[in-house]
Amino acid sequence: PFPAPGGCPGAAMALAEAGARGRLLRWPRVLLFGDSITEYSFQENGWGAYLADRLVRKCDVVNRGISGYNTRWAKLILPRLITESTSAESIIAITIFFGANDSALKDLNPKQHVPLEEYAANLKSMIQYLKSVDITEDRIILITPPPLQESAWEKACLAKGDKLNRCNATTGQYAQACVQVAKDCGTDVLDLWTLMQKNQDFSSYLSDGLHLSPKGNSFLAAQLWSRLENKVSALPSLLPYWRDVDHTNPEASLL
Repeated sequence: PFPAPGGCPGAAMALAEAGARGRLLRWPRVLLFGDSITEYSFQENGWGAYLADRLVRKCDVVNRGISGYNTRWAKLILPRLITESTSAESIIAITIFFGANDSALKDLNPKQHVPLEEYAANLKSMIQYLKSVDITEDRIILITPPPLQESAWEKACLAKGDKLNRCNATTGQYAQACVQVAKDCGTDVLDLWTLMQKNQDFSSYLSDGLHLSPKGNSFLAAQLWSRLENKVSALPSLLPYWRDVDHTNPEASLL
């Protein structure tokens, strides 16, 4: 062990002994697993940042969004993110949010496209893996891809020299498959594709026709919180409120 700054090894030893007397502080985790819509969720006003703010004294919200990925690649990565021996026990909820890339049109975007049947099978495979490391169905939330606003996304594609490589009707088929997987496997599901289109002008939920706008982030955060709240409501606040710490004997409150 290194001496404490200022050459006070005795003080460092005292702190180490105090830590040893107390229980190791373990923050439970909510894991967000998905594509770019998840990766971007910690940006300003993002849906992941909203959850992290709401849960800051109860658990960590961990962003494992990987831009451009589909379920074919995600199912290979998941066992490297979560193992029974190191991390599964601390996860109180996990979101699986893929489909925006899987549903890309095969002829125009073969690298990201995943056939519909395989997409469903990949989701089931990930759920089965999570169950194998003791993350039960009640801790899993599937999220369907959001609807696609084709004219806006076409502009984004053309700006990159590409053709329109997705369509909303196809994305809807993947959303329906995601909902069916959730029913088959007994997990919760957030059908973002359907819910957003209850607003006739759903384009306001999207920044470029595919990714979420601030309004879309707010919408997703609210919808997800309503499903997540019951999973985290029983979690205690970690460490006492500062006014409740006994300042004359802080060890009694903090260890």
